[in-house]
Amino acid sequence: MEIAVVGNSEFILGFRLAGIQKTYAADTDEAFADQVTKVLGDKDVGIIVLKGEDMQKLSFRLRTTLSESVKPTVITIGEETGGISMRERIKRSVGVDLWK
Repeated sequence: MEIAVVGNSEFILGFRLAGIQKTYAADTDEAFADQVTKVLGDKDVGIIVLKGEDMQKLSFRLRTTLSESVKPTVITIGEETGGISMRERIKRSVGVDLWK
């Protein structure tokens, strides 16, 4: 299982420096949606990291797909409005509440 990061060049830079190999730069809304769709189809990816405000730029259908996805698990960083918490996402993907 690999981690994939999708976002603008500035957002993915830190992840590249941390050693994440699957980073995808998308500086327009259309490119962002295309990259997210591409990563969703990658069977090697177990976690997708997105910026919270970028998630809101996606179509309703794609946002719904991402928020209901268990594999890959989608983690948003930053402002997350209307989504489920990281705790709930981990619980959903692992099957147990790790905070208990």
